[in-house]
This record gives sequence, C-alpha cells and structure tokens, in this order.
Amino acid sequence: MSNYMDFAAVYDLLTREIDYEARGRYFDQVILHHGGFHGILLDLGCGTGSLSEVMTGLGYDVIGVDNSPGMLTAALDKRLESGSDITYLCQDMTELDLFGTVDVVLSALDSLNHLTRYEDFCAAIKKAAFFLHPDGVVVFDLNTPYKHRQVLGNNTFVYDMDSVYCVWQNTLKEGDLVEMSLDLFIADEDGRYDRREDGFGERAYSHEQVCSALYNAGLRLEAVYDEDSFDPPRPDSQRLIYVARLDPDRDVFRQSAPKHPEML
Repeated sequence: MSNYMDFAAVYDLLTREIDYEARGRYFDQVILHHGGFHGILLDLGCGTGSLSEVMTGLGYDVIGVDNSPGMLTAALDKRLESGSDITYLCQDMTELDLFGTVDVVLSALDSLNHLTRYEDFCAAIKKAAFFLHPDGVVVFDLNTPYKHRQVLGNNTFVYDMDSVYCVWQNTLKEGDLVEMSLDLFIADEDGRYDRREDGFGERAYSHEQVCSALYNAGLRLEAVYDEDSFDPPRPDSQRLIYVARLDPDRDVFRQSAPKHPEML
C-alpha cells in the first residue's frame, strides 16, 4: 500500500480548487444541525491539515489522524505557520488509538474510500464509534459508485502547472475499485524536473454496505445528503455526506469506552 509520500508533495497543488473554508462551514452546519457542538473533533484522514485548520478556526479542538508521514509533515508546517494547537497523530484509521473520547468524528475528501477492503472500512467505522462520546456525531463523505463508474473510471487526467506536471491514470476494477497511478514531474530549485511515481486505490461502497458498517459499529444513521448540501441523494450524486450517532438502544461496547481526556 502506498504511504502517499510522493503524492503528499503535490497534494495541495493538485487540490487547490477545493474551497476548504466553504467545506468547513458546511460541515459545521451539519454537525450543529444534528445536535453536535464545538468540542473535540477528530479529523480522520486529515491529509495535509487544510480542513483541520478551518475546523480549528470555527471553534473545535482538533485532533488530526493520518497514516502518511508525508501528509502530516505538510500539516505540521501549516500548524507552525498558523500557530494553531492541533494535535496530529500518525495512525492507521483501522487501528485508531486516542487519549479519550471525542465529540465529533469528521472524515472528508473521500478518505474512507481509500480503505479498499470492506473489512477495513468497517474496522475504521467501528474504531471511530468506540472513541465517540455518547452525545457525539459522526460525519463523513464518500465518493459514490456512480462517480467511480462514470467519472473516474478508466480515465486519464493531466495536471500541467508551473512546478508540477502530473499524469493521473485510473483503472476501474471489479467491485467499484479504481486503481490510481500517478506519474509526477516536480521542478527542483534549478528548474529541472524530478520524476516520481505513486499509486493507490479507492473503492466505492454501496449505501447498504455503509448502513451495515454503521449498524455493526453501534451507530444509527441520521441522514444522507448530496454533496455539500442538505438535499437528498440523486442517482448521479458523485459524493454523499453521511451523518450518524450512537444508537442508545444498541450498546455495542460503551461500557469499556474511554473517558474524555483532561488534557490533550
């Protein structure tokens, strides 16, 4: 599995069209609408920390978790520049181990799609639920099977920027798995280009699979929205927003759950 080291070097450039401020405000609205509050927020699959910084600015105490040292290095650089007090942990989502419970679990930008085995997807959901405060809320987005089949598919995308040239090739496999191969040409200080390669996969999960993972983790589905809206899903939705809370009638493992940390 890729550790996203080379991808991390160009991630912010390749995703510069993302309006993190707008996405953060939207997630804040969703969290508050579903009974959440400005407490401890776990940014699961935080990447280079752009959304973590926004959520901190909105009043959350943020813990960012990612398994890529390269991504976290970029996140730490942003923390140094902003002066924020975000806690970053290098952990696999399927083996999450926190100091205590959190009030919000947020996973954005198809981070959970990067778990290409369904058992890993379920394990990550269950770990997140285990560390969720009983009054907490889980919010995550997922690329849909429609997007994997009709948009990502067997397509090639080319990014031509001043300091980076990237050829991104997708291969659609059985089970809505898209294998992604990146050829990267990154300019160095003397203007020459250094070639690097990276690759990883994303799998789209059906609504039924997501609901089953939530149920088995002791979570109750609260809502599903079309991308960054409060509208219902459409047949051609490319990204869905899932909202869940702990089901008080299904106490899967709360008796052994940790308490809030006094200090992070």
